[in-house]
Amino acid sequence: MMPPYDKNIQRIAAIDWLRGLVMMLMALDHTSWFFNEQRLFADSVLLYEPGVQFATDQFLTRWITHICAPTFIFLAGASIAISNLQRQRLGMDTADIDRELLLRGAFIALLDLVVFSLFGGKPILQVLYAIGISMMLMVYLQRLSASTVFWLAILIICGGEFLLMHLWQPGGDVPIWLAITFAPDFNDNYTVLYPALPWLGMMMLGWVFGQWLITRPSGSETPHRLLLTCGWLALTLFVIVRGLDGYGNLFMHLEGNTLTHWLHVSKYPPSLAYTLLELGLMAIILSLLMRFELLSKTIRFNGPVLVFGQTALFFYLAHFVALRMMEFFFERGSLAQTYLIALLVLVILYPLCRAYRTLKWRYPQSLLRFL
Repeated sequence: MMPPYDKNIQRIAAIDWLRGLVMMLMALDHTSWFFNEQRLFADSVLLYEPGVQFATDQFLTRWITHICAPTFIFLAGASIAISNLQRQRLGMDTADIDRELLLRGAFIALLDLVVFSLFGGKPILQVLYAIGISMMLMVYLQRLSASTVFWLAILIICGGEFLLMHLWQPGGDVPIWLAITFAPDFNDNYTVLYPALPWLGMMMLGWVFGQWLITRPSGSETPHRLLLTCGWLALTLFVIVRGLDGYGNLFMHLEGNTLTHWLHVSKYPPSLAYTLLELGLMAIILSLLMRFELLSKTIRFNGPVLVFGQTALFFYLAHFVALRMMEFFFERGSLAQTYLIALLVLVILYPLCRAYRTLKWRYPQSLLRFL
């Protein structure tokens, strides 16, 4: 039996702020998918033709959303560690905590396998599949020590390309077991955009961070400094990996020395260069937000960014409904129109997310907890 929700347990506002920011960027990317005539989608060797020149505004609109999936999955890992501690303090035993995580992970993965695949006309494994499967695996991985999980995560992130170079040839046939674990695949029978294991590595890193974070005294500046250091280290390693233009780039080689060429890295699957760049930027932003939270005298409980961050999965599902509604009023067009529609979607979603948050917290033991 789940114990009552304890409103005295303090959420970390910086984590919710960052989650809210990336959800807003995600809404922009999906609005571009629906309404942007010139939208770019060339984030993999499977999608990109060498030599193609990108319009800078279109490229940057797509690129700024690259941070969304790594950030959300990293923060999901951190939230698992934090929420498990909170539940332990509320008196839940380990078996109940594990069951909750397993059920939530299965529910999230099934949203892709059932709901989005139904609308797509074939099985489509996207980010919810990767998140859900990773959560289910974390039920067992979190029984290991934090140091063991950390080094396993590093092995997955840094060594995944070594495995792919021996098992995967871009454009060739991909066995289903490889598609759902490491290599993306696009065919008439199914589509795998987010093979699970590279993203599991990011969730494992987030869990290690969450485990470390809950051992720090309240108000400590140590997390802020650690994140800043790790962020700059990751960006430095990105420059090295990208500059050497060999291992870690997943066949997405440099074709010039412009900013666009340097930032054009593989997301499908996530290359080492991509992961270093996005997690590095995420760490620096989270560091700044944690510092801001320490200095803030008050937190705007109903601020849009905080609300979106505290209702992320509901936001994810609702924003697709809102975008479908927008199709009755707008046709595909310019990039400027895309930004305008994205803003309109956020305006529509804010009161819905705020109302949903109130309802979810009022009935914490209901099925709403899975959203």
